[in-house]
Amino acid sequence: MSADDNKSTKAERDAAQQAVLDNMARLKALRLAREASMPQAAPKKKAAAKSSRTPSSGSKTQAGKPAEKSPALSAWLAEQRKGGFRT
Repeated sequence: MSADDNKSTKAERDAAQQAVLDNMARLKALRLAREASMPQAAPKKKAAAKSSRTPSSGSKTQAGKPAEKSPALSAWLAEQRKGGFRT
């Protein structure tokens, strides 16, 4: 390859890269404009918080079953390793 071929190839690559960057900037501007024009949605409340009826006991769920706290991640991972599962 000659030096002229290398220069033209580099110029083509640079032009293609600049076109991609320009397109990304244009799409980002369009996305930001669209998001700014859309009204902000109010955060959804939990179904349990919306209900005016509360469970009779703080440790029970609405179905009457005792509330189970999920195990800590480290305990779950240790159980998976002990069971032969690779995570």
